[in-house]
Amino acid sequence: MTLIKTFLLVIISILFIGCGGATDSAPTTKNTLNSDIYEKATKTTKEEILSAINKARSVARDCHDGLGLLPSAPALTWNSELYDSAYEHSYDLATSNTFSHYGSGTASDVTGSNNSEKSYFIDRIEANGYTNYKVIGENIAGGQTTIESAVEAWITSPAHCANLMNSKFTEVGVAVAIDENSEYGIYWTQSFGAKNNNFKLF
Repeated sequence: MTLIKTFLLVIISILFIGCGGATDSAPTTKNTLNSDIYEKATKTTKEEILSAINKARSVARDCHDGLGLLPSAPALTWNSELYDSAYEHSYDLATSNTFSHYGSGTASDVTGSNNSEKSYFIDRIEANGYTNYKVIGENIAGGQTTIESAVEAWITSPAHCANLMNSKFTEVGVAVAIDENSEYGIYWTQSFGAKNNNFKLF
């Protein structure tokens, strides 16, 4: 039983994906926005978000990450726990004026603050109730005024594109947060996952 548990933990740890690889860089554009644009971004619906993401996933594409042409991927469904994780991080990025897959470590980094350290996407996803998963991941972007422009920015970034096109993901939550005084103004976080519904220990 101990051997099986160890093996499963190794497999799960291999499947953590942040930005599709070991980089904290993400698509960004400088803040040159007005209040009307901010208001429109905050009214983006989950249906609009899913439509933009699934449209991108419906086409085979080369993410230029060295893996060649990736096939089209099945449509993702919305998950409220992944949304809560995404919102926590977008809010933290906007409020603390930081830009990383690590939380700021300040009060706006709720998961990190609760643990007295900076959070990482794995911590936030689990803390918001998304557990018993096979695979999880996160994309972030800053400064894009619409979900379509955020998706386009992720597509043109090899690591983010690989996450977006990953057929292992089945669920997603995306959140936008705004602070007009921050560097990028608008912050998008995209949290991915797939539950392990058949997980058993013998």
